[in-house]
Amino acid sequence: MQDSSRANLTLLAVGVVSFVMMGAGASVYGPALPEFQRSFGLTEAAAGFLISAHWVGCGLGVAAMYWKGEAFGPRHALAPMAIGAGLVVLGYGFAVTLLGALIFGAGYGLATAVFNPRIMRAFGPRGGAMLSLLNATFAFGAIAIPLVYVWLGRSIPLTFGLVALIAVACWLTAGLVTREAAPVARAAGRFNPRLGLMTLAVFSIGMEASLIGLGPTALIASGIDEDHAAQLLSLFFVAFLCARIMLVFIADRIPSFTIYLVALLLSAVFAVCAAVIDAGLFFVLMGACVGLFFPGFYVAAARAMGDDPRVSPTIIAAGLVGGIFAPLILAGLMPAFGQTGFFWIVATVTLITAIAGYTLGRPALRQ
Repeated sequence: MQDSSRANLTLLAVGVVSFVMMGAGASVYGPALPEFQRSFGLTEAAAGFLISAHWVGCGLGVAAMYWKGEAFGPRHALAPMAIGAGLVVLGYGFAVTLLGALIFGAGYGLATAVFNPRIMRAFGPRGGAMLSLLNATFAFGAIAIPLVYVWLGRSIPLTFGLVALIAVACWLTAGLVTREAAPVARAAGRFNPRLGLMTLAVFSIGMEASLIGLGPTALIASGIDEDHAAQLLSLFFVAFLCARIMLVFIADRIPSFTIYLVALLLSAVFAVCAAVIDAGLFFVLMGACVGLFFPGFYVAAARAMGDDPRVSPTIIAAGLVGGIFAPLILAGLMPAFGQTGFFWIVATVTLITAIAGYTLGRPALRQ
């Protein structure tokens, strides 16, 4: 029993550090994008491929878990993250860097699907609380890495090298995790895919990925210097974390889909304010809205679609479609829409998604 408890605590520790690293890896592209542009002579649209490559990799990782989830463990998720970050450090041209982002993303996707069910099972009645702790730690990495990037003199090799070293350390520690924390066995259940709800995930998570990945570039376009833009991204994730913590206290009192729709509407309002009043302040406030997108949507969609093991990967995959394509599309559109065009696009998409969500998801408003 003591060995089992030690294994579970080790699993939690590895999971926490992994999620901190995932937050760091996902958020570093935003402040580093101008440096990538200068290093490789890229346009904004071409640099946007880095963000999309990360999310394509996530999709591959989630797909692998969908088809053969029982074959993967923590080390299978951590190894691609270490290799991917290492390839970015090498700086052997844009193609190799793009491959590094793809491989890191695959590890990111695997980690999401590996650690959540294992920790849920390992801690039994306390599994839900441990799961909330695990997912909240993502924000700590996302808050820290833009500041670290600036502190390291905006050095891409040093920043990604740090991420790679942490991944390697986690990989070594993950060898101590035993079979006591094996994933829940797959079992058939009700599976009711809802195309309308999945479409909402495409657009809302697409906006989340765009704000995280392209937000600093949009802030720079509005007249904010690069270092300050990186600091604002950290504050964005502080607001993100605060919203996730607040959700712990209100989730049982307010229907999850209602939370999701309100977050979309507030995002639209804050995006308009960012365009016409203060880009930095209202970009930070949008972080709180983004923090509510996925949890609010996921709970309602999961309840509506059933309890089959395929439900969770399907919901995540729908969000990844947005994560892959939205930054790529917005990166190409930004130069044509002027200094604040990015925020007008975000306002339009989030408002339309909220209206469509209310129309398509009225039954989910009670869930």
